[in-house]
Amino acid sequence: MYASADGPLLEERLWIEQQWDQARLQARSAPSAGALLVLDEVQKVSGWSEVIKQLWDEDTAAGVSLKVLLLGSSPLLMERGLTESLAGRFEVIRAPHWSFSEMENAFGWKLDQFIYFGGYPGAAPLIEDHDRWARYILDSLMETAVSRDILLMSRIEKPALLRRLFQLGCEYSSQVLSYQKMLGQLHDAGNTTTLAHYLDLLSAAGLLGGISKFSGQRVRQRASSPKLQVFNTALMTASTALSCHEARRKPDFWGRLLESAVGAHLINDGSGSSIEVFYWRERNREVDFVLRKGQRVTAIEVKSGRKKSSLPGMKAFDAVFRPQRKLLVGVQGIKAEEFFRTTVEHWIS
Repeated sequence: MYASADGPLLEERLWIEQQWDQARLQARSAPSAGALLVLDEVQKVSGWSEVIKQLWDEDTAAGVSLKVLLLGSSPLLMERGLTESLAGRFEVIRAPHWSFSEMENAFGWKLDQFIYFGGYPGAAPLIEDHDRWARYILDSLMETAVSRDILLMSRIEKPALLRRLFQLGCEYSSQVLSYQKMLGQLHDAGNTTTLAHYLDLLSAAGLLGGISKFSGQRVRQRASSPKLQVFNTALMTASTALSCHEARRKPDFWGRLLESAVGAHLINDGSGSSIEVFYWRERNREVDFVLRKGQRVTAIEVKSGRKKSSLPGMKAFDAVFRPQRKLLVGVQGIKAEEFFRTTVEHWIS
C-alpha cells in the first residue's frame, strides 16, 4: 500500500494513523504473506517519528506482519526523526544523486553532459534551454534544500553566512580552503567552529561537504583544512553563464568540473558503505582523492590536461603510505567513462 504526504489535505498525525489502519487490514487478511506500507515524503508530517514508533510497537506486540518503508527527500529531517524516536527499529537505505550510468541509461547522456549537468533526473528534460535548466536547479532544488531542509529544522544563528558558504563551496569545489580563508572570502568575523558546523549541515542535506586530509591519525584528519566538494556538479554550473560547449573549451574550469564529478561519484557511490574518502597534500604536492576501507588504501589522481597549482604527489604519497592501488583517471590513464561506470567498491577491493 502506497501513500504520499504531498497531498493538500494532510492531517498530520491522523493521516499516518489512517494509512496504517488500512495497511493493518491487508496484513491481517494475509497473515502468512503480510503487507508492505510505503509512506512517501513522511518527513513533511509533524511528529511523524513518534506516531510511527507507537504504531510499530503496537504491531510488534500484537504480531501483525506489517513492514513499513519510509521515503523522504530531506536527509536531515529523516535522520533526525529516525535517531530520536526509532532507535533499534530501522535500517537506512540511502538513495544518493544519480550516477553517470543511470543518467546514460535513462536519458542517453554522454559523459560531457553528465559532468556539466550533473545527476538530477528531474532537470534532464530542460538541458536544451540552459536558462530554464539553471533556474530549475537554483530555485526548485538548491533554494528549496537550503530553506526547507536546513533553515527550518536547525537553529541557524547566521542564515546569511550559511547561504554564502554554500555559494562559496559551489564556486571552489575541488579546492582545498582553510576555514580562516573561507571566513576571509565570506567577509565574516564568525568563528571556524560555526563554519565547520554549517558545512556539516550542508553535507547532511546532500549538497556539499568538506573532504578531510588523509593522515594516519584521525585527530589530525578532523583538524585539517577541508577540500570543498559538491555532491552534484549541477551545483557548480547552474550559476555560470557558460554553456556546456563553452565550459568544455575552458581547460581550467572543465578540469575542476571533472575532478568534482570524480569526487561526487566516490562519495555518492560509497554512501552507506565503510569506504572513506580523503585527499592528501604535503607542501606543494597533492593526491586528489584517497580511498580507505579497513586497512586497504587506494590513491587516485585526476588528469584532465589543465595545469594545477599543486604538483602531482603520487610518488611522495606512495613512499609514506604504500597504498594497495594507485589510479590515474583521465589523460593517459583509466578512461573517464570507464571510471564513472565502475563502482567505487571495485577500486578499493
